[in-house]
Amino acid sequence: MEISLKYLSGGRAAASGNMMTQSDLDLKETALKEDLKFYFMNPCEKYRARRQIPWKLALQILKILMVTTQLVFFGLSNQLVVSFKEENTVAFKHLFLKGYSGVDEDDYSYSIYTQQDAYDSIFYVINQYRHLKNISLGTLDYEHEGSGLKICKQQYKRRTMLPSNGTLNIDVSIETECISLKPEELAGKKAELKLSSFFNLEFYRLIQVEISFKLKGVALQTIHARELPDCYAFQNTITFNNRAHSGKIKVYFDSDTDIQECKDWHIFSPVLQKNTQYILVFDGFVILSCFASLILCTRSIILALRLQKRFVDFFLEKYKRHVCHADRLEFINGWYVLVIISDVMTIIGSILKMEIKAKNLTSYDVCSILLGISTLFVWVGVIRYLGYFQTYNVLILTMQASLPKVLRFCCCAGMIYLGYTFCGWIVLGPYHEKFEDLNTVAECLFSLVNGDDMFATFAQIQQKSTLVWRFSRLYLYSFISLFIYMILSLFIALITDSYDTIKKYQKSGFPVTDLHEFLKDHDSGYRKDQTSMSFICCCKRQQSDDNLILING
Repeated sequence: MEISLKYLSGGRAAASGNMMTQSDLDLKETALKEDLKFYFMNPCEKYRARRQIPWKLALQILKILMVTTQLVFFGLSNQLVVSFKEENTVAFKHLFLKGYSGVDEDDYSYSIYTQQDAYDSIFYVINQYRHLKNISLGTLDYEHEGSGLKICKQQYKRRTMLPSNGTLNIDVSIETECISLKPEELAGKKAELKLSSFFNLEFYRLIQVEISFKLKGVALQTIHARELPDCYAFQNTITFNNRAHSGKIKVYFDSDTDIQECKDWHIFSPVLQKNTQYILVFDGFVILSCFASLILCTRSIILALRLQKRFVDFFLEKYKRHVCHADRLEFINGWYVLVIISDVMTIIGSILKMEIKAKNLTSYDVCSILLGISTLFVWVGVIRYLGYFQTYNVLILTMQASLPKVLRFCCCAGMIYLGYTFCGWIVLGPYHEKFEDLNTVAECLFSLVNGDDMFATFAQIQQKSTLVWRFSRLYLYSFISLFIYMILSLFIALITDSYDTIKKYQKSGFPVTDLHEFLKDHDSGYRKDQTSMSFICCCKRQQSDDNLILING
C-alpha cells in the first residue's frame, strides 16, 4: 500500500516530538532535496543553477585529445618494433633453413624426408652461422666473444624394431647429448664434424635435433622516424622434430626477441634529441591531466557517498524504512569509476612510455596493454555525455537493462557450446584440420555461428570413414540450426525486448522509486529520463502494520 509523503511526514513528527521539531525536520528535508536535485543535474544544468563551471567535462574532453594523440605516437613507434621483429624472423628463415620456400607449412617451416636432407640441413645451419657477417644484409652480429651454436640431440636409450615381423624392443628413457661450437672453431672443421660420433645420427631412435644460437642487432630505421634506436637480442632455435618417426621430419624455427638497452651509443642529431624531449614533455602533460581527472572524479565519488549516507539516514529517521539497494546505486556513478580506472592505467602507461622513450626500459607489451585499455575506456566514457540526450541514451539504457538477462542466457548457451566443442574435437579431430585441438574447434564453431567459412568446413572433412563423414553432417547441421536459428534468435530477442521496454518507459515514464518519490516536489531540475535503470531491481515500497498504527495514531 502506497502512502503519500505528507502522511508519512505527519506520522514521523508525531512519533519523534522530543527528538526534533517539525520545522527543523522540514529544513533538513528541504536542504537534502536541494542537494539531491543538484547532484542529479547534468553539467549544463549545474552551471545554470549555481554557475558551477564544468571542470570535469572540460578536462575529459582535453584528456580524450591528449590520450588519443599519445596513443597514436606510441602506436607508430610500436609499429616499427613489430615490423623489425617480423622482417628479421623472415630473414633468419631464409638464412638458416636450407631450401626454405618462403611459406610455412602449417605450424612448422618445412619438412625433410631423407637422411641426406637431414644432414645437409643441419650442416647448412652451421655453415651459415659461421659466415654470418659475410652473408647477412642486416646489422647482425654474434652475442659476444665466446658465444656460439649449441646443438643438442635427443634419442631413445635403446631401440630395436623389425616392422616386417612386428617385433619391438625399446627403452623409453631419453638420452640428451649437447655440444657447443664457436664461430672461430668452425673454420676448416666441417669435414671433422661430419665424421664425429655426435653427428652419426641413428634415425630409428632419434627424437629431435635442436640448434640454438643468439644474435644481436640494432634497429636503425627508428632514426628516420626521429626516434632513438633500440638494440635487439634474437634467441633463435631450429628444431628437427622426428617424434612421430613417420618418415617425415618437421623443421621448426622459433625466434624470441628481447629488446635491450643499448649500452653505449652516440647519435649526433639535434633534431632527434629535441623530438625526444618534446614527446617526453607531452607525456608529462598527459600524466598531469590524468592526475587532475583522477582527483576530481575521486572527490565526486566521495561526495556522492556522503550524500547517499545523508539520504539513507534521513529516510530511516523520518519514514522508519531502509532505502532499497537500487536507490543506493543511483548515487554510485559508474562513469566516474571507469574514468578513475582509465586515469590510473594511463598514468602508469605514460610513465612506462617515457622510460621506453628514454631507452631505460623496453616493456613494449605492458605499455601497449595499459595505454590501449585506457584509451578504450576514455572513448567509451564519451557515451556518458551523449546520454544527456534522450535519443542517444537509448543505447546505454538498453545495455543496462539487457545485461543481466544476457549473462544468464550466455551461461546456458555456453554449456551447449562446450558440449559441441568437446564432441567435435574427439570425433572429427583425426579427419578435419579445423578440429585438431580444442582452441581451433572453438574458433571454428564461433565462425560458423557468425556464418563464416561454412562451405569450406563441410568440404574439408576427409571421407576415409563413412560413419564419421555421416556423423560430421549431422553434427554440423544440428549445430548451425540450433545456434543460428534458435539460440542466436533468442539472444537478439532478449535485447529487442529490453529496447522495447526502454522505448515504452521513455513515453509513459520510468517506474518511480523511493528516491524519485522523495524528489517529486523538487522535480524542476531533476531529469527522470536520466535514470540509471534502477527499475531493474526496483524495490516495492511496503509499509508494515507498525508504521500504519504509528501514522494513524
